[in-house]
Amino acid sequence: MSTLINWYQKNRIKIAPYLFISPNLILFFTFMIFPIIFTFYISFHNWAIIGDITFVGLENYVNVFKDVVFWTALGNTFYYTAGSVPISMILGLTGAVLLNRKIPLRSFFRGVFFAPVVVSLVATGLIWSWMFNPNYGLINYGLNAIGLTGLNWLSSTTWAMPAIIMTTIWVKTGYCLVIYLAGLQSIPDSIYEAAEIDGANSWKQFLYITLPLLKNTTVFVLVISVINGFMVFDLIYTMTNGGPGYSTTVLVQYIYQKAFVEGQMGYGSTVGTILFFIIMSFSAMMLWLGREQTS
Repeated sequence: MSTLINWYQKNRIKIAPYLFISPNLILFFTFMIFPIIFTFYISFHNWAIIGDITFVGLENYVNVFKDVVFWTALGNTFYYTAGSVPISMILGLTGAVLLNRKIPLRSFFRGVFFAPVVVSLVATGLIWSWMFNPNYGLINYGLNAIGLTGLNWLSSTTWAMPAIIMTTIWVKTGYCLVIYLAGLQSIPDSIYEAAEIDGANSWKQFLYITLPLLKNTTVFVLVISVINGFMVFDLIYTMTNGGPGYSTTVLVQYIYQKAFVEGQMGYGSTVGTILFFIIMSFSAMMLWLGREQTS
């Protein structure tokens, strides 16, 4: 015991940081690492939450790749992500460039554009469901006002996903704007002043100075936005619940349907494992490309 006490007294300065971060590590392992490992384990079994776990090997994976609904959900996930992420980033960058200048009420406009980010996605889904209502919604009212025919947005297999994408753009643009604004403010003014002395106009400054120096910021925003796009659930669940048909069913909602509604935890874990590797592969690829371009 005395030897242990002496060892602790000699190394307490080295041990103290680990003691302080140990609660966070325990929580991180309990609610992040362990669920990931357990999900991967369950994907090789049949389990109905209540009852015994039966090992089935790769049967769930074989069934998933034969599942038409899975491929539909995967396609919808890519459609949603490809439709919402680029536009949100472009609008966010445009707004950041404009709000980085000395204009009246600049702080007010920054707050206005960021406000949708702090609104609950469930509340956002309810608000925009009312706005897309075919009878009294604001969107159709605006279309009728300019002579166009209103649409039955959320009940149409064609227009339900575009409606959700428009809602997402309204939410995510403010997030992209704030990140880009932070990146713009890290660029020294002296670089723009030197370029202006050399005769570069505003467009050339944006093209040859702003965009290259925002490369790391763009990679970060792209990776985070794509991850959020692949993990979307509450907005779609609130607005369409995956319908009509399977036109807005995405992977996370399909996981929820299989695991917690139908009780097929093994099958749902299999889809979750596939989604995990898709996100991990994309994130690794984008970070690698960004690092390669930096060098």
